[in-house]
Amino acid sequence: MANIRTRPETGKLFIDFRIQGNRYREQTLLDDSPKNRKQLQAFIQRMEAKILLGDFNYADFFPNSSNITKFLRSCSGVSFVESKTEKEIDTPKFETFARQWQTEKKIEWRASHARNIESVLSNSLIKFFGKRLLSDITKAEILEFRSKLASKPGRGGKEQISAKTINTHMSLLKAILEEASDRYSFENPYKNIKPLKLQRTHVEPFSLIDVNRIIETVRADYRNYYTVRFYSGMRTGEIDGLRWEFVDFKRGIICIRETLARGKTEYTKTDGSQREIPMLGPVKEALEAQHKATGKLSPFVFCNTEGKPLDHNNITKRVWYPLLRHLGLKIRRPYQTRHTAATLLLASGENPEWVARFLGHASTEMLFKVYSRYIPNLTRQDGSAFEQMLGVQEERVDI
Repeated sequence: MANIRTRPETGKLFIDFRIQGNRYREQTLLDDSPKNRKQLQAFIQRMEAKILLGDFNYADFFPNSSNITKFLRSCSGVSFVESKTEKEIDTPKFETFARQWQTEKKIEWRASHARNIESVLSNSLIKFFGKRLLSDITKAEILEFRSKLASKPGRGGKEQISAKTINTHMSLLKAILEEASDRYSFENPYKNIKPLKLQRTHVEPFSLIDVNRIIETVRADYRNYYTVRFYSGMRTGEIDGLRWEFVDFKRGIICIRETLARGKTEYTKTDGSQREIPMLGPVKEALEAQHKATGKLSPFVFCNTEGKPLDHNNITKRVWYPLLRHLGLKIRRPYQTRHTAATLLLASGENPEWVARFLGHASTEMLFKVYSRYIPNLTRQDGSAFEQMLGVQEERVDI
């Protein structure tokens, strides 16, 4: 009689059964849920029927299992079907298992994350490891893959791919090999390989003077767009995917519920990105003006003449970069508008926890890591803050 059990450390289901007195366990990537248990139960019933009829072929039910060899050895002289020789049985190739793993895990991922996984698998991991048997992959090959990855040029004309991108590729490889080694009972070659240290994030926010120059000079049909970008701190996908239904003029807030990715709106980057942003400074006035211009044209706040959401790559090349060159400003990615909002808020003395919520960060840690050097009064290390406190106390004593 086969049983459905759960691995306590992962919460994944596995099948525990015996044939001819030998115990077998087959792992799955299915989470423990009534639906998945029902699915496995139906699978078990088909398997047990074959066993009762003496027509059970292990490879038919578990084609990539390392237990096939064990089963064939135990069944020598028994009239069970053997479709594979012991020599032919081994772990599957990396590409076969990686695609299986991808299919089983996809239900857990957001659409944007699923696209990233597909890109890394197809363009990187499968090209290098695809034809290799999982059990034959060595630590030396993994390190070789990382070295070759590091030799590739990065985005935006950078000489080398970033450590963050390398770590993304490596973490995906690690996850696949960990699951495969657990499922097929071979030693995981991904051992004691630490992620690369990330360089400190460098941001180049605009000054308030530069912000005013940009807004005053930009084309009139994009003035509202960049005003909202600079003073709301929204991510590119958030502002480009913003719909009028999420703009509350009565309460003076913008509700961040979606992001735009590849022309389609989807759930925000993280749960923490779901937030309400107050319409600070000129934001409300800009949105009211924009509503008069596009409110009846499109459900999207910022759109093209056809009512479709903006293509940020097109806008960046046609509007943003030419504008910076015209003003003699250093060329920077549009994402710096978000960094600018953060530094202006912090420099004005706003509570860091409130700023973190405003930007959609889970904590203030990133604020101080990324932006602290732009706000001297928050990170002053010359003792003046302490002296100021003592001065206040001395004045009180004198009184």
